[in-house]
Amino acid sequence: MAQTCACGDKPKLIFPCSGVADVGAIADLAARKLTREGIGKMSCLAGIGAGLSGFIESTRAAAKILVIDGCSVDCGKKVLEKAGFSDFKHMRVTEQGFEKGKSPASENAIETITTKGGELLVC
Repeated sequence: MAQTCACGDKPKLIFPCSGVADVGAIADLAARKLTREGIGKMSCLAGIGAGLSGFIESTRAAAKILVIDGCSVDCGKKVLEKAGFSDFKHMRVTEQGFEKGKSPASENAIETITTKGGELLVC
């Protein structure tokens, strides 16, 4: 029997840290790659933080939510929690072997985070 995705037509949203550190750049570029590959859809963390109703409602309607933070400050996670979200997957770039301030946004780094993020978005 073939497996089907239980997510249906609902989007899988990705909220990356896009902070000033190199690990934020890795999170951002990985989210963009996941979007290009059709694994999920990057969304606007600032829109959630600003309390914009369109972003809040589309996030409520999502099948899955992934937050990719660059480091342990967890800005992305805190923004979603402050907006009332708790049912989401979370990962940190620094927990995948990359050190803040010493990890350029290389193809290898982006691919590592893209692969891990994709695993977290599987239905």
